[in-house]
Amino acid sequence: MHSEGTAAERNKWLYLRKGEETLYIIRVRMRKLGKKNRGTVEPVEFTLEEKPGTVKELITGLVKLGVKEYNERKDTGQILPYLTKEEIAQKASAGKVSFGVRGGEDADEDQAVENALQCFEDGIFRVFADDEELERLEQEIPWREETVLTFVRLAMLSGW
Repeated sequence: MHSEGTAAERNKWLYLRKGEETLYIIRVRMRKLGKKNRGTVEPVEFTLEEKPGTVKELITGLVKLGVKEYNERKDTGQILPYLTKEEIAQKASAGKVSFGVRGGEDADEDQAVENALQCFEDGIFRVFADDEELERLEQEIPWREETVLTFVRLAMLSGW
């Protein structure tokens, strides 16, 4: 543990100053339950413009970031013809190895946020802050030093 500066200054995952702007870096692990997914998934850093205080703000911020990155990536027309070993390892730790997308319609940010919030409320996925399950959209996130957020997608079983 570092002894210099405040906890926020020591932990870049919490916030980063960029000129006058403050960006928040959070660590997120995404998992899908099942026989094939028993290994450890390393957290991935995401940079948000605002520190999410509630589960709803967290989901909204991550979905907006995802939609923005998707729309930018699909419009570049520059898809890597190959993946390096480092890129494969990074994508594998995030849970998916792919080359990206090409063309198509822009994702609708408002619709994506609405869908993600409804999925949370319907129990399609769960969110944990370290080992504590966050069960309500308005529940505050218990930020601690080096908090890792985990999203777990639940599989729907037929016949139940």
